[in-house]
Amino acid sequence: MAICSSPSSSSSSSASSFGSPNNPKTWIIHGIVAGVAIAAAVGARAYMTRFSKFRNRVVGIIPARFASSRFPGKPLIQILGKPMIQRTWERAKLAVTLDHVVVATDDEKIADCCRQFGADVIMTSESCRNGTERCNEALQKLRKKYDIVVNIQGDEPLVEPEIIDGIVKALQAAPDAVFSTAVTSLKPEDAHDPNRVKCVIDNRGYAIYFSRGLIPFNKSGKVNQQFPYLLHLGIQSYDAKFLTIYPDLQPTPLQLEEDLEQLKVLENGYKMKVIKVDHKAHGVDTPADVGKLESFMRERNLS
Repeated sequence: MAICSSPSSSSSSSASSFGSPNNPKTWIIHGIVAGVAIAAAVGARAYMTRFSKFRNRVVGIIPARFASSRFPGKPLIQILGKPMIQRTWERAKLAVTLDHVVVATDDEKIADCCRQFGADVIMTSESCRNGTERCNEALQKLRKKYDIVVNIQGDEPLVEPEIIDGIVKALQAAPDAVFSTAVTSLKPEDAHDPNRVKCVIDNRGYAIYFSRGLIPFNKSGKVNQQFPYLLHLGIQSYDAKFLTIYPDLQPTPLQLEEDLEQLKVLENGYKMKVIKVDHKAHGVDTPADVGKLESFMRERNLS
């Protein structure tokens, strides 16, 4: 009994001594625990603060040029009594994620038109090879700093503000991506239209490829009526830091062959987040699209 009780007493005594509030070891342990808790709280707060401020300043830029090869003067074409560029600007202004909306152009006629309906205008050079480069030049000329730039195509006069907000939020939630865009269902009759850009994405919602041809392309060479083909919409957002280096990236073979600037992003190894939306796409690529768009608007009483 003595042999059994002695260790118990000793252990009890030791535990009592170790747990005593006056024991230095107790203060050390308590200090370590408290320090870890404080550090964790500070770290969590810093993380949440950083996350809440991640890419939170957003500008929408509508690039517009007069000298379009397929449709010269397209931004100024009248759509039910309003210039197309005005209709695009009015829709963009409804997006809640945009802190500012500007038109970037190299043409004084477009600039004068935009100023008349109240838009802010940034004049850019004629040397810009595409809308992305025009957005970058406009970004450098803005007085304020922004984290995200949304490239809003001027030939999408019915762009939905919710789609703009959607791609902004998608980029904010994907720190590994530098680019975000939107796709919708492709109509079978548009399957072989090279002006309707198609897209394929992976299981995590990142872009794999864009093409003017039908993708994926099956062995029969026919449109599979059951396959959910995706149409790329003419709107995209960029991380502002990435946008500043984009013009310095050399043109890539796929980009040049397809004439799609998105491919330069993918070919250089950057990630692009894609959201799927329900949108009746009615972009204006050719003069014939104007009548189709106006008929669509009349049918739905869109003034």
